[in-house]
Amino acid sequence: MSELHAVIDRMGASWLGEPAFDELLADDVVIEAPFAPGGPQRWVGREEWLAFAVPARAGFPVRFDRFTKLAVHETLDPEVAVVEYELGGEIAGTGRRGSARFVGVLRVRDGRVAEWREYQDTAAIQQALG
Repeated sequence: MSELHAVIDRMGASWLGEPAFDELLADDVVIEAPFAPGGPQRWVGREEWLAFAVPARAGFPVRFDRFTKLAVHETLDPEVAVVEYELGGEIAGTGRRGSARFVGVLRVRDGRVAEWREYQDTAAIQQALG
């Protein structure tokens, strides 16, 4: 299994409660969410990401229990892949289930995520959250 595939699998496991996604990030990681609710978001560096992500997770109303890797498209750059995946889970307090698909452009260097650009299906996310 390539380094890219191993990191993708570890990312998926982290969203389901395994060791945190944050442990996979390079110190100088760049994370972007161009279609995030409220407008494009960009974080430069692990610390900037953590300053956003830790409080955001505390109030996040979904507990993910399913990660499905739909496709991994390797590129000419051996550090980069395009990942299609789906996350599913339960909405806290309601028991209602939902899922959404995502596309991520991932750069892995030395076993760490150096860049992560995620494109979200915001309509599916809003529908799942009600």
